[in-house]
Amino acid sequence: MPRAPGQIDLAKTEAILDAAAQVFGERGLAASMEEIARRARVSKQTIYNHYGSKPELIRAIVDRRVSEITAPLLLPEALDHPEDALVAFGRSMLSTVMLSRGVSMLRMTVEAAAEHPDLARAFFEAGPATSRRRLAEFLQIETANGRLAVGDPALAAEFFAGMVVGAHQISQLLGVFRELDEAEIERVAREAAQRFMKAYSA
Repeated sequence: MPRAPGQIDLAKTEAILDAAAQVFGERGLAASMEEIARRARVSKQTIYNHYGSKPELIRAIVDRRVSEITAPLLLPEALDHPEDALVAFGRSMLSTVMLSRGVSMLRMTVEAAAEHPDLARAFFEAGPATSRRRLAEFLQIETANGRLAVGDPALAAEFFAGMVVGAHQISQLLGVFRELDEAEIERVAREAAQRFMKAYSA
């Protein structure tokens, strides 16, 4: 069966992003594009044709992860059920933090930030900054619709993210974390959402 137009490029894109996330997580920001190309089974030139540079490749990796995390905020029913949307967002965010590859990528970015500030900036802008901004936009809409009363959506987004991942993320970076099962992740996300809704109820 012939492939639809664009299907080959999509498959290559996913292979490149999967390989890059794995290689960066194992070897840090200094990992070679040659190694990423080898893992993805594409040429190095193909990677550069897709992304242009290492910072853009990092942005693409993190943007894919952030799109998964923030997806619950974009569902049609999210605006009518903000608490459920916040629970789903928090669950997704904490689950991502607890994934070993996500932790490795964050840790290696922190470790290499002084030597590779452009790559660290790319990670931050595509990751934490974007996820918080999308949450702030959601809170702003909910406030306009009268379901929440959030005076500073950007600050409130930071508060919510901090409640969900704060201590867990620090423990991961320090290498002293313990695994959270699905029930614990659900409990943390739901508790954070309930407290947040109570604090910002209209």
